[in-house]
Amino acid sequence: MGKFVIKTAKNGQFHFNLKADNGQVILSSEQYTTKSACTNGISSVKENAKVDERYDSKQSSNGKYFFNLKARNGQIIGTSEMYESTSGRDNGINSVKKNAPDASIIDED
Repeated sequence: MGKFVIKTAKNGQFHFNLKADNGQVILSSEQYTTKSACTNGISSVKENAKVDERYDSKQSSNGKYFFNLKARNGQIIGTSEMYESTSGRDNGINSVKKNAPDASIIDED
């Protein structure tokens, strides 16, 4: 089972990473001004992770592949790492679908 790890950035804002069983980061959030907003972001990821239409597959200007997970309102709630191939990106999406819904929350702040 995956886990969400909450951290505090140097500027005092909060963000989270979703990590797979192997410890690899598979999704990262934006920065939030409060911890409460950060935990709401985690709840949104858990809620939206299973919905195929919430994933936006992209290719960066350097030719690598990534995806964004969006909330129902279209706001980006998480961004993946960069992948060398579309199959790597697709595996990343499947990992979020598998790990996010039941992931524990670890507060490292």
